[in-house]
Amino acid sequence: MSMIHGVTITPFDAAAILIVLAAVLGFINNLFLHLPQSIGLTVMGAVASLLVVGLDRLIPGGNLGHGVTRFLDGIDFHKTLMDGMLSFLLFAGALHVDWREMHRGRAAVIVLSTVGVLVSTVLIGTGFHLLTGAIGYPVPWLWAFTFGALISPTDPVAVLDILKRTDVTPTLEATVAGESLFNDGVGVVIFTILFAAAMGTDPLSAGHASVLFVQEAGGGAVLGLLIGWIAMRGMCRIDDYKVEVMISLAVVMGGYAVASRIGVSGPVAMAVAGLLIGNHGVAHAMSENTRDYLLKFWSVIDDLLNAVLFLLIGLEVVTIPSEMPLLIAGVAAIPLVLLARTLSVFGPLIVVRPFLSLGPLAPVTLIWGGMRGGISVALALSLPHSGARDLALTATYIIVLFSVIVQGGSIERVLGWCSRRVAGNAGSGNAGAGEPR
Repeated sequence: MSMIHGVTITPFDAAAILIVLAAVLGFINNLFLHLPQSIGLTVMGAVASLLVVGLDRLIPGGNLGHGVTRFLDGIDFHKTLMDGMLSFLLFAGALHVDWREMHRGRAAVIVLSTVGVLVSTVLIGTGFHLLTGAIGYPVPWLWAFTFGALISPTDPVAVLDILKRTDVTPTLEATVAGESLFNDGVGVVIFTILFAAAMGTDPLSAGHASVLFVQEAGGGAVLGLLIGWIAMRGMCRIDDYKVEVMISLAVVMGGYAVASRIGVSGPVAMAVAGLLIGNHGVAHAMSENTRDYLLKFWSVIDDLLNAVLFLLIGLEVVTIPSEMPLLIAGVAAIPLVLLARTLSVFGPLIVVRPFLSLGPLAPVTLIWGGMRGGISVALALSLPHSGARDLALTATYIIVLFSVIVQGGSIERVLGWCSRRVAGNAGSGNAGAGEPR
């Protein structure tokens, strides 16, 4: 509960304001702008935040920006996403991923979501330490690697929303979706380990980190399988869509709460449970009527929370520190993150090439389609107040805005251009092969 200009804002008021804003801005976007919803709401939220900042500077004594900041602080983006929305978003996203196609790309999913995240964390952490030192605001090594961990995972919410509008093979789509679902859970685990080491609460050693990683990620996968299996067994015994939808809600809310209590990864648990129910459960544990209701229910939940999340990302721009060195560091971090993503994708793809070929569009889809989103912002907001936090938070916001608006807005055109190039090269090769020598 927060107070703005003497008016108490309850959690229900905050939720109502966000839903109304998302609905109004979504209507404007659909009617006039015709942008993909995630991009449109992020852009309009960011523009609204910048207008608030501009009005405050034009009108002496204006407190509009302070009021918006107080409102956003009252929502607590980190707690709202990590302890609330994320469980629903991951489950809803995993529910629609084709397990058979993802299983074909399992080697790439496993390597990209583990080794890829570790490589990216090291590359970004090293580069960020050197970059901030060059501008006169050096971030200590451990905090730089912590930033690398929070910005390395691709956001499944952003990636899955973009994949709906692209024309890639089912196996590549399922591989990209699977990687984004699992690498955020892995990224959160790595972030937690590095954050504890940076704060001095836990020692950083390979053995200790490995145990924590297996406990959180492996334990999350086991929990997801367990609660998903229990839910499916219950659904097999009845045929009532209302009760079965309630069971799916119990999996998400109860499962995520249990994960946080026993110290395992809730995001990994939700991804596994969603995959299990969305594939085996939908095929064998539900009638056609229940299947239709359940998938439509979770589709609405997914779209609604997506709208609120991307609107919040845009609105949070008003809280970014505006000092010029911080902004320079944030802009300079964009090519650093893209380079790290490129290297962390090409390496794993070379490793899995003997077992799986994802096609010529795989590298560009994984690199340019590897967008950052709300999870990175939420983790950055959880950092303790310090100069390192200001640098990491500013860089995170700038990278996320670039990712959602520029990468998300151009991925269809980039993939279309690459497809034409591949087709042209194939045609030239075939023509050349038929010419007499």
